[in-house]
Order: sequence, then C-alpha cells, then structure tokens
Amino acid sequence: PARIIGPTVVNVTGTRRVVSLADEFESLRGLDAGGGVDESVGSGLIVGAEGVIVTNYHVVARSTAIVVTLADGRRFPAELVGADAATDLAVLRIDATGLPTAAWVDSDTVEVGEMAWALGNPFGLDGTLTYGIVSAVGRRGVLESPYQEFLQTDAAINPGNSGGPLVDVHGHVMGITTAIVGQDYMGIGFAIPSNTA
Repeated sequence: PARIIGPTVVNVTGTRRVVSLADEFESLRGLDAGGGVDESVGSGLIVGAEGVIVTNYHVVARSTAIVVTLADGRRFPAELVGADAATDLAVLRIDATGLPTAAWVDSDTVEVGEMAWALGNPFGLDGTLTYGIVSAVGRRGVLESPYQEFLQTDAAINPGNSGGPLVDVHGHVMGITTAIVGQDYMGIGFAIPSNTA
C-alpha cells in the first residue's frame, strides 16, 4: 500500500493570524495590533493530476495562507477552492500538473476486520505509515455533525494525520482520516468514508 498511495499523500500547513481581544481593540482604534501566528499541520491526498487535493476542513479553516508539500519535497502555495464544515472536507488546488493520483474504493463494501493502513504526517513526521484493522463501520455520534457515519480503525492516528488517507491492502482509499478519541493515539480513530469524500 505504501508504494501505491505514498506519492499521493501531501503535507498541508495552514497559517492563521491569532489576535487577542486587546489586539483587536487596538486595531479598531487604528493602532498597530500585535497578535501572533498559529500553524495547523495536517495531511492531504492528491485526487486530480492537475493539482487537486482533498483534506480536512479543520486543517485549513480560517487560514490566511496554505502551503502544500508533496512527497517529493516540492512546496506550493495552495488555494482553497471548496469547503464543507459539516463533513469536515476541503478541496485545495496547487499550480502543478502530471501529479500521481489516488484510487478510491467503494466504502460501502468495507467490512469490519478488514486490514487498513493510515498514511500522513503525525506530529509533522512526513510519510508515516501505520497499520490496523477496520474496527467498525457506520459509526455515529463521534462528532456533533449529523452528516457523518465514520469508519473506525485501530491504526495509529495522531494529530497531523488529519486529511490523510485510510487505505485497503491494494492501496485504494477507503476513507479520509479526521478524528481521534483523546489527544493522542488510543486505538480509536475515525475516517470519513470514501463515498462521502
């Protein structure tokens, strides 16, 4: 799976301006507002050879700048071209052509006990591959949104994996990893089914 899907997995970094209430007040008075910069690091998946990438909405939400780093190390500024907070999905575009693309599997055919691999950038560690099984399908009540029926997996998923693929033994995408229980790996991770994505 790693050889097949690896070249299509990217690192996504969103930069946000963080402004405190005091800084906001100064800005309204016409003074120089301070504030800082916050970065959100996640993963993404190339789905179009002409630079189309899917990731989680929460990775890029409210970002003033987005940078995508390909598996070969090339970096590109990215444009947010579509977003859906309800399903936690976003579509990015970079100025590149001839990119490798991921193949999808029908998530309705995924079964509990099936082997699963998660690829992404947990804690900024590029190109990390973890392995497990599909622990449950159609999992509801994980997040507040009513539009999600997650695939659950015990493959190690940590902060930074968000937006990366969960794939089958053939390297085909069964889901987009999106959430974990707790702050770090506890053997309970969730992916948006490929059919939803």
